[in-house]
Amino acid sequence: MVLWLIGLGLGDADDITVKGRDALKRCAAVYLEEYTSVLPGLGREALAEAYGVEEIQEADREFVESGCEQMLERSREEEVAFLVVGDPLCATTHCDLCLRARQMGVTVSVVHNASVMNAIAACGLQLYRFGETVSIPFWTSSWRPASFYDKVLANHRAGLHSLCLLDIKTKEQSEENLMRGRKIYEPPRFMTVAQALEQLAEVEQDRREGICARTALVVGVARLGKADQAIAFGTLEAVAKADLGGPLHSLVVCAGELHELEREFLEFHRALVEVPPDGTATA
Repeated sequence: MVLWLIGLGLGDADDITVKGRDALKRCAAVYLEEYTSVLPGLGREALAEAYGVEEIQEADREFVESGCEQMLERSREEEVAFLVVGDPLCATTHCDLCLRARQMGVTVSVVHNASVMNAIAACGLQLYRFGETVSIPFWTSSWRPASFYDKVLANHRAGLHSLCLLDIKTKEQSEENLMRGRKIYEPPRFMTVAQALEQLAEVEQDRREGICARTALVVGVARLGKADQAIAFGTLEAVAKADLGGPLHSLVVCAGELHELEREFLEFHRALVEVPPDGTATA
């Protein structure tokens, strides 16, 4: 039969497309992926009521990474929906799911929607000037990777902006509970722009490339696509101090030079500091 990969957009339950809502009505089972992103304040029960379906089942990290076998088997005989915040194919995990379903002979239908990958244009930076997307994970006491800095550096050298997707922990176990096999989960955590900038600044102190110095230009974004979205532009130091409110947060490290139109647009989101008149990010 059919596996529907349906994007929910970024804002709220109303952001689903007409095509996506119509597909849900035909599905025998509906799953919500809660691993790569979430809609804060909207749980499965609220979405089920909004979409007029009896139940939405949880697809957490364990479910997704174990291969979604139960869902894929069911989609052999019935129409099944897999709901994804944003667009269904922006995450590698979902592309893999799509591939495995097709290898099993299941028809896959994708219903696209807005995601941070295109909605980030709301800050005023031009999409064609973005380089490789960067993921910034939470550091731990024993794990402090810095590969995200290298990607920002490569983009900067190419004259491109860096969109940084910030870590979320929605159903994580402590090391002790994981080792003991106890299904006890930690409270959800969502990385803030300030936390991401702190990690970038720490790597900058070691590497001294200048791309994440205190005066580097960045854009902090929160709750993109929602009515209360917040955007703050300025130096790394200024944006780190800006109050962007609750999750989800994203970050852009600007290219070394800003286009005149970008600079003019970003003026509306300035955080505490002046933009250099020539639009050049200083370091």
